[in-house]
Amino acid sequence: MVWALLPLAWSMDRQLGVAMLPPLSGAVLLVLMTGWPLAVLMCLPIGLIAAFGGPLDAHDALHRAVWLGMIPATVALGVGAVVRRWLPLHVGVYVFVRGFIGSGVALWLAGALGAALVATPDTSDMGVVRLLMVLGEAGITGAVVTLLVAHRPEALATYSDRLYLAK
Repeated sequence: MVWALLPLAWSMDRQLGVAMLPPLSGAVLLVLMTGWPLAVLMCLPIGLIAAFGGPLDAHDALHRAVWLGMIPATVALGVGAVVRRWLPLHVGVYVFVRGFIGSGVALWLAGALGAALVATPDTSDMGVVRLLMVLGEAGITGAVVTLLVAHRPEALATYSDRLYLAK
């Protein structure tokens, strides 16, 4: 269901006519729910739907598929690997570190990489805007992960009761 909302989220700024940088990504939640391979595979169709069903042109849709989808998903995979390697396997660690903190770190790193490699509008408060958007999306991702762990853990591909509730 998350992937069905992402074309709307990726093109929201153009649909509203408001320069909102960066739009919500949703890629980290997608990685937690489906795993990295499927999340990355879904980014191109999400971009195509945003292009054909919305106000994005093909270049902008591909740009968003890479920088709002594939790059944050890949960084989230790396953050998840670090968390699983260095922190204890506990449900609280999964919810708070992977859901809230890890998603924020992954989104911030992907945004910083995008700002360094791609020409963006030069404004002095872009770092603050990026931080606020990352904090908001990390809160949303963490809340959804918390609800899914509590009520439908089978909806998370990266979570297992056997692994995280073993002790």
